[in-house]
Formats: sequence, C-alpha cells, structure tokens
Amino acid sequence: MNNELESSKSVYHRWGSIFDLATKRERLSELDTVTAEPDFWNNSEEAQKVSKERANLTNLIEKADSLVTSIEDIRVLFDLTKESGSEEELGTLNTEVDTIEAYISSFELARMLSGPHDSQNAILEVNAGAGGTEAQDWAEMLLRMYIRWAEKRKFTTEILFTNGGEEAGIKSATLVIEGPNAFGFLRSERGVHRLVRISPFDSNARRHTSFASVSVMPDIEEDIDVVINSDDLRIDTFRAGGAGGQHINKTDSAVRITHLPTNIVVQCQSQRSQHKNKDTAMKLLKAKLFDLETEKQREEMAKIAGERKKIDFGSQIRNYVMQPYQLVKDVRSDVQTSDVDGVLDGAIDIFIEGYLMSEDCNIA
Repeated sequence: MNNELESSKSVYHRWGSIFDLATKRERLSELDTVTAEPDFWNNSEEAQKVSKERANLTNLIEKADSLVTSIEDIRVLFDLTKESGSEEELGTLNTEVDTIEAYISSFELARMLSGPHDSQNAILEVNAGAGGTEAQDWAEMLLRMYIRWAEKRKFTTEILFTNGGEEAGIKSATLVIEGPNAFGFLRSERGVHRLVRISPFDSNARRHTSFASVSVMPDIEEDIDVVINSDDLRIDTFRAGGAGGQHINKTDSAVRITHLPTNIVVQCQSQRSQHKNKDTAMKLLKAKLFDLETEKQREEMAKIAGERKKIDFGSQIRNYVMQPYQLVKDVRSDVQTSDVDGVLDGAIDIFIEGYLMSEDCNIA
C-alpha cells in the first residue's frame, strides 16, 4: 500500500517540471497591456496574432490552475488515506491519480509541441518508391491513413495534387491538413515507410516489400521572409487528370511551377481557377524553400553534434508487416503494435507520441 501511496504522491512533484507558469503569467500580463492600447486594432493582422497568443495562454493557464487545484485535493486525500489505511479510500485515490496522470501526459505532449512552427497547419507529400504498382498502392494506403488520422481529430484536409499510378494507387500526392498543431504532430512522419505483405497484384501470392516516402512541411505564415525571384521560375499549365478524374476540372487550370536553382517542382490542381492554383502552388514552393533552408540548418547542427540523420530511401522510420505476422514498429522509438488494420485506418497517435517522447529525451 505504501508503494501505491508514494506513486500517487509523485504526481504532484512531476507537475512542477512541466510548465514555467510564472513566465507564462508574465507574458499574458504583457499581452493584456498591448491589447488595451487604443490603436491595437490599427494593424489587424498583427492584432489577430497577439489575440491568438493571448487566447492560447489564457486557456493553458486556466487549465493549469484547475489541474493544480486537483493535485492539491489529491494531496489531502493522500494524507487522509495514509492515516486511515482505508482500502476504499486507496481505490478512490488511485482512480484520481490515473485521471491526473492522463491529464498531465496531455500537458507534457503539448510542451513537446512548442517548436517555432508546430502550431501551424501541415503540408504533407507522399511519394511512391521503386516497385511500380506495389509501391504506388502503398503510397495511396499511406495517404488514406493520414486523411483518416485527420478525420479522427476533426481536422480538415484538402488534396492539392495527385499523380495516379498506371494500374493502381498513386505516384505522388500533396495534402494540406488544417488543425491545431498539425505540423507539430505530423513532423514525426517524415521519412521512408516500409510495407511487407502478400501482394494482391501477384498471381503467385508472393510476399513483397514496398517503400514510400513522406515529407511534411509547415504551412508557413505569409510574413515568413522567403525571397523568390520570378526569373528563377518556370510555370506550366496543364489539364487536371489522374485517379478520380471525373471529379476534377478538365480544363488547363492545373499549374506546375519549377524553381530552377533548386529543381524543386510544385503542382496544384485542386481549384477550377488557374489563378487560385497558381497562388497555392506559390505557397507550396515557399514552404518547400523554407523547409529546405531549415533542413540545411538541421544538418549543420547535426554535423556539429557529430551525428547526421538522413531522411531518404534506405532509412525507413517505420515498418508495417502484414504477412507472415502482424506488426507495425517505429524504428526510432521502438513503439510497436500488432493492430496493423487500426494503424492503416489512422490510429497513429501512439507512434507520434512515442517519437515526440524519444525526441524530448534526446534533447534533454
């Protein structure tokens, strides 16, 4: 019983290390002063950013205060249970501790999503690897997995571009996912995903290994400074097509932009308006160039630290095995599950959280 009580008591001590509430209260006070200025709304764009930050801080502090109160109640219950030795009170204490533990875990996860762009929407790209129809079918399965994950979180999705496979699946696709911390969650999915299964396209029912790569970029704010010289661009228009083409406008409204210095290509076909597709494609290009520069900085820091982790083919981050056994395992965090169908239906939070936890430990 003493072990259970000590475990319960440790919840209180864990809480103090999660957030620096004093700093957050100080920042909220600063924002309150700013929003009280008579000319606050003269710059509506900046005012909206400040208001958003203020609302987020207010929400976090209110939840934290509520949680602190709950923890104080647990301390009282802890002392009472220690004195009485009541098994019934111990059961109540354990239930309360489990609830608080889960709540604290959600706060810990929020702390890990505090990167400069974690709060933003995500631009996700899926590309089939070598292997023809097998890899293209796998790429489409991954695309569906992320759409289902977003749906479970009530996030919105928009497919900006798809390049269908010859027989099945997709060669590539670009998807925007909009929701709180979408990029912060999905940056854990960058890299190569490996599938092992009995091929539905093989008449001899042989086991095949397929690869697809996933890249994730933040849907960066308009005020991020990314200089794009118009002379460096080649802009082509073409007719939208591919899988599901009956639902896609068949005019020459799709836009492809090539950034000549980097050979980065972006495409958009989601709108009927060529002008709107061009605007979206430029936004995608801006995000890719920003991510390219960020990746260069990450690699430079890795060199300084004596370590370099490549994100390309041959360095898969996760294995999905459907035959001869059922297993999905993340090679970075060692998180695994035998519920392959559930994972492919969007249940990937265990891998996202496992990655964030392992990343946090590496930083620490």
